[in-house]
Amino acid sequence: MPALVEGDDLGLYVVKLRGAGQGSKALVAELVAGELARELGLAVPEIVFIELDRRLAASEPDPELLRPLEASTGRNLGMDYLPGSITFDPVVAPLPNETMASLIVLFDAFVMNVDRTARNPNILWWHGRPWLIDHGASLYFHHSWRPHNRLESSVDPFVEVRDHVLLPWASELRGAAAHLQARITPEVIDRITQQIPLSWLTIDTDPADVPQMTGDYAAWLRARTAALHVFLEEAERVHALRV
Repeated sequence: MPALVEGDDLGLYVVKLRGAGQGSKALVAELVAGELARELGLAVPEIVFIELDRRLAASEPDPELLRPLEASTGRNLGMDYLPGSITFDPVVAPLPNETMASLIVLFDAFVMNVDRTARNPNILWWHGRPWLIDHGASLYFHHSWRPHNRLESSVDPFVEVRDHVLLPWASELRGAAAHLQARITPEVIDRITQQIPLSWLTIDTDPADVPQMTGDYAAWLRARTAALHVFLEEAERVHALRV
């Protein structure tokens, strides 16, 4: 349940609430995947932290909205609102070029984003370029993370790439892989994962495990970059079947 909120800087933000149905891990995925995409040079709306006052929930008369608002008191995630943007439609021009399409496809395979399909592309066209939004379904492994195997699924080929909305135009996947390998360094991974608020990691987690979890995310992402050839080969295989 996103909300359009005016911040104290007078900016408008689409806010993802940690008390909504998908929970705080969707916010973790939104933050980490969004900033990784930005590091690759992909257009992503500015991501900010939004502090939600309990008084906002108290002013809501609808009980279906009141409960998630109450559960979201404190730090939430907001994305800059893009006024006048339109939803990307693969049937209607303009389309991203092959380089851009390939990078988006491989990025989504990297973060295991199952939510960039023709049915729900989660791409906005704004100011002449595609903008990537809504990465809450990425990193889905963390919903069933097991403490004794934090690297589980890091070598997954991500067969779901077959449904990617941009796959037919992704003819430069090797170049995209080289770019990803050069830009997503261990230092970049550490910088991004260290931004995860600890308050987002406390739900359904043993409190003793919380301090090390940002390091666990970093370790998983480093293992994922080491497995680049696995999901690259899968993307190339299904792309060949689509063209």
